[in-house]
Order: sequence, then C-alpha cells, then structure tokens
Amino acid sequence: MTTIGIFGAAGRMGRAIAQAAADAGLGIAGGTDRDSVGEIAPGIAMTADPLALAQASEVLIDFSVPGALGAHLDACIAARKPVLIGTTGLEAVHHALIDKAAVHIPVLQTGNTSLGVNLLAALVEQAAAGLGDDWDIEIVEMHHRHKVDAPSGTALLLGEAAARGRGIALAEHSERGRDGITGARAQGAIGFAALRGGSVAGDHQVIFAAEGERIEIGHRAENRSIFARGAVKAARWLVGQPAGRYDMKGVLGL
Repeated sequence: MTTIGIFGAAGRMGRAIAQAAADAGLGIAGGTDRDSVGEIAPGIAMTADPLALAQASEVLIDFSVPGALGAHLDACIAARKPVLIGTTGLEAVHHALIDKAAVHIPVLQTGNTSLGVNLLAALVEQAAAGLGDDWDIEIVEMHHRHKVDAPSGTALLLGEAAARGRGIALAEHSERGRDGITGARAQGAIGFAALRGGSVAGDHQVIFAAEGERIEIGHRAENRSIFARGAVKAARWLVGQPAGRYDMKGVLGL
C-alpha cells in the first residue's frame, strides 16, 4: 500500500488530498504545515519536521507555499523519496530548485493535477500547432476570492501548451493586465485575463479567435476533489519512476 506524506496538509487542498488518499485505500504518513499542530485525519498527526515526514512516506505531495519549497525538496532528496509539487505561484528560482532536485529524485511539477485540465492542455497544444498566428489566443480564468497568484498556475500551464504548439517562448509572447489605451493586440501573442470572486474552484477557457470565427474550449472545476484525486493518482504513478522531472502527460500516457 502506497503511503503518502502531505506538505501543506492543513490547507484546503491538503485536507482534500488526505480524504482522496483515504478513499483510495492509501496510507497517510502524516503532514506538515506552518502551524504543525493537530491532526489531518483521525490518528494522523502533523509534524514540524519535513525530513521525518519524508522518511516515513513512500511519496510526498506538496500543496504548500513557494517559500517552503526549498526545505521540502531538501527533505525529499535526503530521504530519496519522490515528490509531486502542485504549489502554484512558482518563479524561476523555484523551477531551478526543482531542476536540481530532479537530478536525484523523481519530481512531478504541475500547475494543475486535474486529469481533465491536463487533457485540455494537450488539446490546446494541438490546436495551436494547427492554427496560424493570425488566430489570437486568449486564456480566461476565474478562481475564488482568496487566491493570491494571477494568472493561475493552470492558466500558465495552458499558455505554455499553446506556446509549445506554436514553437515560441511564452515569456516573450504574452499579454497581461491590459488597462487604459493599450494599442493594437500584438499578432501571435497569448493573452491572459484573471477573474477573482466568490468560491469558484477554478474555471478556465481558451479562446482561439480569427476573422469571422472563434473556437472556445474550456474546463470547469466544480470542487477541489478533482484536483485531489488527480494528485493521488499522479503520486502513485510517480513511485518507482527514475530520477527526473515529470509532468501530468506521463500520468495520462500522452
């Protein structure tokens, strides 16, 4: 039986993952969080020691905060345990840490663990590859009022998929935060719009717009359980993989 440790266990996603793991009949070694007190499930305690958690787990799942990523990766490397990273808001420095860790252990990093969203990303990449840059691409996302990063990790995942399809770098061909007199839209750019409000778990829409026609494909998350189930499935897949950096394509066999 796979035993999972959860970094960020007291958060909404951490608790959802604990429930999904229990529903799947998996063991939960425990969890860490900033407070590191209480239980994430009956009889499963929190700890302040990420290394102890890593040593007690077969695989780790991290849905915490970017500032904790370095310590969590260090613990996983020291314990030689694989880790799935679903934390969003990561910057270049965090991805560099992940690349270094992936030399020693299996690391799966993704902006979204939903199986549906990752299938959507594959479709977006295929559509972007088949359509010319006279088709404008816009990515619209909406999340609950408490989400602090924008665009969402999922929106960026979809943007990267579109950029791969076109053979371009997203960082050099994206438009964000339009306000005021912005001028004409740059041809070939990938635009982002972020909406925040209420209790929305996550809505994403990718729009391909050309003269006289438009293609719209999207995904709507009705609750966090879909992300938790996907994270548990991906964590089970990660066990036994060789050291390296992975994404959800491997889990889906894409």
